[in-house]
Amino acid sequence: MSSETVQPYQRITQDYAEKIRKGKLSAGTKLPGIREISEEYGVAAGTVQRALTELRNAGLIYSHQGRGSFVSESAEKPVEDSSSLAIRALESRVAELEARLERLEMGHDD
Repeated sequence: MSSETVQPYQRITQDYAEKIRKGKLSAGTKLPGIREISEEYGVAAGTVQRALTELRNAGLIYSHQGRGSFVSESAEKPVEDSSSLAIRALESRVAELEARLERLEMGHDD
């Protein structure tokens, strides 16, 4: 995948997955906040949230509301390749869209 075809959230996901895989971010390390990451990459907060969701889905991080996101203990296992992460991203997006559709359909049934 060339850098031109990688979506911004995928670039963030891949960068942080690589940092974790290479040991630059070890288990228990707190990740920068959403605002800081969005400024670093020049993207909206929602883009960063999507990247963090992908990292959570891959088991690389966990989050505590109000405290931040941290590198998971299980992150020391081999990291999935970018194709697997892309598939997970698509699965996550489909699940989000299904939930939105369900909420919309429920709202129209009132």
